[in-house]
Amino acid sequence: MDLKKIIRQEVINQRAYFAGELICPVKLDANENPFPMPLYLKQMLFDRLNEIPLHRYPAAGSPSLIGRLASALAVEKDMVLVGNGSDELIALLCAATGGPGSHTLMPTPTFAMYRISAQNYGHQTLEVPLDGTFGLDIDAMRQQIRQKRPALTFLSYPNNPTGNCFPKELVEEIIRESSGIVVVDEAYYHFSGRTFIPMLSKYDNLVILRSFSKVGLAALRLGLLVGGASLIHELNKVRLPYNLNAFSQAAAEFFIDYEAEFIQQTQEIIRLRDALIKDLKTINIIQTYPTDANFIFFRCTTDADHIYHNLIEQGILVRNLNSTGILNNCLRVTVGSHDENAILVQALRSMAAELGA
Repeated sequence: MDLKKIIRQEVINQRAYFAGELICPVKLDANENPFPMPLYLKQMLFDRLNEIPLHRYPAAGSPSLIGRLASALAVEKDMVLVGNGSDELIALLCAATGGPGSHTLMPTPTFAMYRISAQNYGHQTLEVPLDGTFGLDIDAMRQQIRQKRPALTFLSYPNNPTGNCFPKELVEEIIRESSGIVVVDEAYYHFSGRTFIPMLSKYDNLVILRSFSKVGLAALRLGLLVGGASLIHELNKVRLPYNLNAFSQAAAEFFIDYEAEFIQQTQEIIRLRDALIKDLKTINIIQTYPTDANFIFFRCTTDADHIYHNLIEQGILVRNLNSTGILNNCLRVTVGSHDENAILVQALRSMAAELGA
């Protein structure tokens, strides 16, 4: 068997998304909530999960959860789709759109799964580099939209890995210019407080993604998509009938019931983020950038690979983004607990002292 004659060339040519992890006591690489669920909430959730009949299939299409989410978001039920994290929903969008010669547009750097899923489903990817301040190159984006007419455009809002929200008026210009679907990925909405959901009634080509992963339920893989009813109708033809397991459905409804308690943790992370940025700004070997997410993107004035490996030796794991071009000597760190942030800051300060900075 010659796999190169069987597997599509787009798959052969690319690398899989790297989700492996090193075991470090201070884990600040994956943009997770650093706080465990409070014990009293966990017990309440477990009691609810204990009632699930494991010998039965989960509710196909998650109708109860979709009804609850639609009510919370003030949209109609037929405008909501749920999946195994945003990753599945991105894949569904790519699977349902395009065809031979279709294109998917995205600014870069951004979330890698946009490109990977698009290529997996045969889309040609159009990648427009961000400008020197990590903003949108709107002229280049507009040119690609007019010339290539992409079936999909992905905009991470705030952008991952840079942490900034693109100007609202530029995002809206892209939506207006596009004949295809524009996906605004609001995975970090709970930290930015910014959303395009009110624009759904204005633009029928706008789709919003949200995630439960950043607010404390990363292990359960929960994502939601909000868009026009006609688009959701088509995406449901691609979605597997039992795509979201019963545990995840129940946990998402539990989150809705006790959202205020989860948001308390989110507010604490925002407070810790602001304190961490203040501390990092005092360290001469790094330059931080503004962020609307639960992570901080920064550039090192010295070799980022050296700093990354030095941190690992001290039991601290961050995300190494160092590459040629706009990400030269860049790292990304998730906002951790107070103690984790303090360990990170002390390690970076010690490195700065060793380097005479």
